[in-house]
Amino acid sequence: MTEPRPYPSDLSDARWALIEPVLTAWRAERRSGALDIGRPPEHDLRTICNAILYNRTSIPWRYLPHEYPPWQTAYAYFALWQKDGIFDQLTGLLRRHVRTAAGRDPEPTACVIDAQSVKTSPNVPATSQGYDAGKKIAGRKRSIVVDTLGLLLAVLVTAAGISDSAAGLPLLTQIAATQPAITKAWADSAYRTTVIDGAAALGIDVGVVRKDPATKGFTPLPRRWVAERTLGWLMLHRRLTRDYEALPTRSEAMIHIAMIDLIARRLTGENTPTWRDT
Repeated sequence: MTEPRPYPSDLSDARWALIEPVLTAWRAERRSGALDIGRPPEHDLRTICNAILYNRTSIPWRYLPHEYPPWQTAYAYFALWQKDGIFDQLTGLLRRHVRTAAGRDPEPTACVIDAQSVKTSPNVPATSQGYDAGKKIAGRKRSIVVDTLGLLLAVLVTAAGISDSAAGLPLLTQIAATQPAITKAWADSAYRTTVIDGAAALGIDVGVVRKDPATKGFTPLPRRWVAERTLGWLMLHRRLTRDYEALPTRSEAMIHIAMIDLIARRLTGENTPTWRDT
């Protein structure tokens, strides 16, 4: 019997080699801490990863192809990895590899912050949604912090009605704790006095990049365009064209997964298939 053909989203050997040590260590730690280890896990980690990556197509979890483990198993691992911070860990590991390959210091000293409002699917609880009057979008808001290469440092998903300023300060507080080398950030004018003053107390100087009122049409703005490009990269993952996740934390995990896939392909020189290719 011939092996089934891999899906375009499946991990190559090279990409699996990048993330396998982290996941293997996670499984070993969980099993060593169990009171009764019992029988070995039924599904290998690479197959579970492939199932999670396949979900970038925006299908419901229960619609996963039968070649993968049961959808309940795939989702359980997805939830566990989100809760245990595995996606954050993988994003950081791969980001450091990319920065080193680009001749940069592994840890950044500057960052860019921006936000994007997206519509939600019907399964998203109304309590976690809001209305962005500026963008005229009912749904959720993704606030991201990226380094100067556009690689993800932190993400916060809130109701769309939450102002950029209200989401920005918690994000920069997180950055100050996890990325102590960062002393400079750039943002747009939506991040007003509260963020600037709060970040200054954390040792981060926030520079506001404003658009020239006389400029018409789209014009890439210095520094800010890096974060806007990252948001564009994320939208190439069809799962992220809307917010399908019931919990905001799961939505943040999906953004990390998209970035992990993108960075891993960059490191291995592989093309990234997108929903526009189908």
